[in-house]
Amino acid sequence: MLIIVVVILIIAVLGLIAYNLNIHKKIQTYKNINQKINNLSVVQDFMSAIGQTSSVDDKIKRINEILIEKYEIKYSTIVVFNGAEYEIKASNVDEMHWDALKSLQDVDMFKDSIAQATPKYVTVNNDQERLPYQKMEFGRAKSAMFFPLYIDNVYIGYWLIESSEIHAFDNIDTAIIEVIRDNIVTILKTVQYQNTVENTVRTDLFTGLNSAEYLYGLGKKEVDKYTISTVCMFRITNIEEINEKISRHLGNKVITQVSKFFENNISKDYLFVRYMGPKFVIVFSGVQSEDVANFLEDIKAQIEEMQIHPDLDDKAIANVKNKEAIYVSPRLNFVLTSYYKGTSMDGLTKKLEEYIDNADKSESDINYI
Repeated sequence: MLIIVVVILIIAVLGLIAYNLNIHKKIQTYKNINQKINNLSVVQDFMSAIGQTSSVDDKIKRINEILIEKYEIKYSTIVVFNGAEYEIKASNVDEMHWDALKSLQDVDMFKDSIAQATPKYVTVNNDQERLPYQKMEFGRAKSAMFFPLYIDNVYIGYWLIESSEIHAFDNIDTAIIEVIRDNIVTILKTVQYQNTVENTVRTDLFTGLNSAEYLYGLGKKEVDKYTISTVCMFRITNIEEINEKISRHLGNKVITQVSKFFENNISKDYLFVRYMGPKFVIVFSGVQSEDVANFLEDIKAQIEEMQIHPDLDDKAIANVKNKEAIYVSPRLNFVLTSYYKGTSMDGLTKKLEEYIDNADKSESDINYI
């Protein structure tokens, strides 16, 4: 009888063990599914951050905020090498520590990590110790993980996560962390073009206007505050004739005075850039094409009535007796179209440029496409 009871108990225990194992397996499956859903949610948040009409630096800061929020990371710092120096692109660490955080590439243990393209985990064993890269701080971070970042096998910087707890990352799921790291790299790679555009904006020497690149970065950010805007390109169509028949110096003067006239007569809320040579672009933010027509008709008439004289010391007219009688009047050809928030500004301006460049040189009108 006792044997039967023991056998029944053993069977019951084995059944409970099997049941518990099955429950544990289901819980783990649920956790994995839940983690995948969470990772997908983070990726979606990343994509949303990229799509926002903000600067590259703002996007990277937002990505760092998402990491801290979604994965409950105490401290997160993204450092990128800009070709000349290391700079902190995003961090929730007090700025007093930034000099140390952007110099980790000089720490021996992290040099090896960079060379081997592998993460590095470092922690302390008691409250009296400090992490090797810490210079003047004890309490802030007790554990850290260092991840070198690469784009197409080219080292571009690193991501550092820190915790105020000792051995905080002993049991961390490195697979998930590596997925996050890869997402950071993807984001940095995605915004590289925008970063290049933002850094190539120049101020035109003759007119003092921003170059065309301004339209595709910071300028677009301002324009995209509105659903619909009007983009207008105009060309001084007789600039080549002025350069050839009188002087290039006078041609430059025409460009300067025409741009100055526009600048003085349009709202500061509108973007005005020197696109290329005698071509300019005005973006009437939040204004539809039909509302721009009367303004352009009026300003075109005023400019084409201008009489621009060459400077008396212009060598090209040195032998002309009646220098005061020489003057030119600009001729302008306009083309404009609607711009919709979030669409390609670059593609739109190229379309306008194609029209302007292929138009008859004698054309002087306001065209809609």
